[in-house]
Amino acid sequence: MSSIDEQVAILMHGSDFGNQQIKEMMTQELRQRLTEASQESRPLRIYCGYDVTAPDIHLGHTITMRKLRQFQEFGHDITFLIGTFTTLIGDPSDRDEERSVPLLEQVEQNARTYAEQAFKILDPKKTSVRYNHEWLSKLTFNDVISMASHFTVQQFLVRDRLRNRYERNEPLWLRELLYPLAQGYDAVSLQADVQIGATEQLFNLLAGRKLQEVFGQRPQVCITFPVLIGTDGEMRMSKSLGNYIGIDEPPETQYGKVMSLPDKVMIHYFNLVTRWLPDQIAAIEADLSEGHIHPMEAKKKLAWEIVDAFHGSEAADAAAEHFERVHQAREFPADMPAFALSRPTNIVDLLVATELCKSKSEARRVIQQGGVKVDGEPVNSVDLLIEPGDAVLQKGKRYFVRLTRQK
Repeated sequence: MSSIDEQVAILMHGSDFGNQQIKEMMTQELRQRLTEASQESRPLRIYCGYDVTAPDIHLGHTITMRKLRQFQEFGHDITFLIGTFTTLIGDPSDRDEERSVPLLEQVEQNARTYAEQAFKILDPKKTSVRYNHEWLSKLTFNDVISMASHFTVQQFLVRDRLRNRYERNEPLWLRELLYPLAQGYDAVSLQADVQIGATEQLFNLLAGRKLQEVFGQRPQVCITFPVLIGTDGEMRMSKSLGNYIGIDEPPETQYGKVMSLPDKVMIHYFNLVTRWLPDQIAAIEADLSEGHIHPMEAKKKLAWEIVDAFHGSEAADAAAEHFERVHQAREFPADMPAFALSRPTNIVDLLVATELCKSKSEARRVIQQGGVKVDGEPVNSVDLLIEPGDAVLQKGKRYFVRLTRQK
């Protein structure tokens, strides 16, 4: 069993509060809670909430899930909270503009897929799945007014994103100000010892501490983590931006996307989305800085680790071999889908027919950007005709179709 100090080092690794004083306070409180739990032989109650604005989970979502798993492995009780009610309010913490309000049917549909995907990381036998409409939908207007009486509007507007919108005279809806109350009441309902969340949600987590005190509970420890930078190396990971790595994507796709990361964000990924211990990460960082390992080799270790986490070691080995064959040795993959041609076909039409592109406009754009090749040679014209016969059609670095002659 790891010592309390070892547990604290692992559980706080990668955390970011945007305020060193708060981080030191939360670290001290976590150490105290873990010590008391050990002395009393009782598990702590840990949770993290997830608003279901989309049906799919990407690598950025797994930062907090990975931390829940670490608490799980140390023997604590884990609640995976799905925000079926808070999603309908919309958290403004991570947006510079108003978040659109999803339909209830969409939320319910998304919620059905979340737990299943989360169990790629969490132990389903040791995880409690809850939905916050269970208690939030039962609150009365008097309950909401009573909780709101413990906060000021100035406290809510101190957050940059809301203050900036207010100063730009953009709409700032009252429901957005109520969101921290809803998330804070989650902590009360779950009687949480520890809540995990994103750094940008720290105000909401601290609101939970305040409300727990109001309801006579001991305030929870808050642990927050930064958002994951996307594959572009600049913006936060988002499916809408196309810079994401989905946890359900094929092994070769996951591996290839990790290998496309700019070197500057590798350490960011080491710290936030791997199962490696702090000393292992520190060793890789030292090897990189001292030139003992090439960034390409470090990135291969990272790509293998991520694929292994979601698909297993055999799939990770196959993805690594696929990458070296296709991208490094510039060979084509052995298992390409085939498409038979019976007559000369325009390259734009062919890209759509083979489903490498969703539309002709996308096909033209990809060609103009130099992203289409035939037998390894770039396609420079949207008017190119492809004759029936054996050839390899390629879009980008990862998508291939073997063209054949229809008999």
